[in-house]
Amino acid sequence: MVSLAYRLASFPRWRRALGAGVSAAALLLAGCTGIAGDPPGEDGTGGVVPGGSTEAQVAERSMFPRLSHAQWENTVRDLLRLDGRPGLSDSFTTDPLGGVFDNNEAALQVTPGLWGDYQRAAEELAAMVVADEGKLGRLLPADLPAEPEARAEAFVERFGERAFRRPLTAEERASYLALFRRGAELYEGEAPFAAGVRAALEALLQSPHFVYRVEIGAGPARDGLIPLSGYEIATKLSYLFWNTMPSDDLLVAAKAGELSSPEGVRATAERMLEDPRARDVVGAFHRQLYDYETYHDLNKDQALFPEFVPEMGEAMQREAELFVDHVVFDREGGLTDLLTSRTAFVDGRLAAVYGVEGEFANDFRQVELDAAERSGLLTRLGFLAAKATARQPDSIHRGVFVNLRILCASLPPPPDNATGLPPGEHATNRERVAAHTGKGTCGEACHATLINPAGFAFEHYDAIGKYRTTDNGVPVDAADAYPLGGQPRTYADAVEFSRLLAESSEAHACYAKHWVEFAHGRDARAKDQSFIKELGEASLGGASTRELILRIVSSTPFLARVPAEAQ
Repeated sequence: MVSLAYRLASFPRWRRALGAGVSAAALLLAGCTGIAGDPPGEDGTGGVVPGGSTEAQVAERSMFPRLSHAQWENTVRDLLRLDGRPGLSDSFTTDPLGGVFDNNEAALQVTPGLWGDYQRAAEELAAMVVADEGKLGRLLPADLPAEPEARAEAFVERFGERAFRRPLTAEERASYLALFRRGAELYEGEAPFAAGVRAALEALLQSPHFVYRVEIGAGPARDGLIPLSGYEIATKLSYLFWNTMPSDDLLVAAKAGELSSPEGVRATAERMLEDPRARDVVGAFHRQLYDYETYHDLNKDQALFPEFVPEMGEAMQREAELFVDHVVFDREGGLTDLLTSRTAFVDGRLAAVYGVEGEFANDFRQVELDAAERSGLLTRLGFLAAKATARQPDSIHRGVFVNLRILCASLPPPPDNATGLPPGEHATNRERVAAHTGKGTCGEACHATLINPAGFAFEHYDAIGKYRTTDNGVPVDAADAYPLGGQPRTYADAVEFSRLLAESSEAHACYAKHWVEFAHGRDARAKDQSFIKELGEASLGGASTRELILRIVSSTPFLARVPAEAQ
């Protein structure tokens, strides 16, 4: 067993710092030992700060973002060249959700419990690999030397580069090689080479340079910024687009200096977006942003909605996934399309609720929905059914969602004594909501001007998202006004409201803000605002989602960091 404490204690300065209770990230920040990385060599790995860039454009962020559990699983699979994810993180200490996205660095801490999880997983993975000749053979480069010492050196150097997503320093090579040589002593009865591999694997998989995405930077600050190295940029790109470690080809590109300019980074990113894994990550962004998980396990009154069954949650999520994938990759569209397109993907159950005729069975088919009834994601069944009770539309939660996730509006938290809407003798759902939260009530400040108007736009859709023209025998009233662009904008229904949202700078800036947060793995900050505004204007002008992503990864905030002493 080669624990993280043992691994760190093999370096005298790590040993002293651990005795003082200093975290691994703090040690890396302080440059406590050479394993924090030597200055980049003359091999094309140095980064670049775009001309004219200044520290004022770059927000502070962690130099040591931790891998999420999903990223850890994918990285272990690819590093060890396994057929699938090992699944060991299912028993890890659960990652808390920090904000909208699961890659938020603020929530990804290494707790004592998770430290133990990493140790146990490293031991289990190392033992599994060396016990299976096929797995061990797949891990070893084909051209390893036959001479034992040279063979050990080559393995440590090549595997170490893939594990740390950069070449090992001279001190790291010597330390891991010394541990490799001790393998036979640590694991009696195993062949010397396999024992050495096992010892090195256990240690490398517990290193801060594996668990964290270390961004030390390449050389001194320029114009108040430290450029990231080519390897660090390759790692950022890989975890953004593929949610896993850089491929061998991407590491070669980093070494060759292909990521040493914003143009080179953009060209590489364009190629990475063509990989099917990029579709999964873009899908994950929208899944979390639009909260697909709430589509599941919905209970509806069967007397009122006999066509709805809880299993429809899976179909509603699949519809949303296919729609987003179609807009972003097939049409190369952006937010305007997400909010206004009538293209949908439906199976038999969804088609029945939408009122689409045809033979569907269990297959999803592409259709065009009625232009008078549907317009983009906000008029699709998943959002509408999730934001509803068993019997009625939930106008308040529909309105809150639009304000927070589509417009990034600032809403105060609800009061501690807030309760559900009481029953009453009101003819329609809208009248009941307005009577308790609208003008003249204690909820007027937020509800009457922001929440209710946005929610009332969707009164044409019942508790399962089915279109209706009457509510309790009374004609539906979905008309209202919402402040966009500094003035109230009126609309007759959700179709018009979705169009107004698609034409608003607020919605496009909000979408851009979410992408900045997702790409950087942190909350947006004050220094991000000018860039978010620029991206929002581009989106409003027709820039696609792909174009927004490419602008982000070739921007100064993605390619450089502020010095640690400035944070």
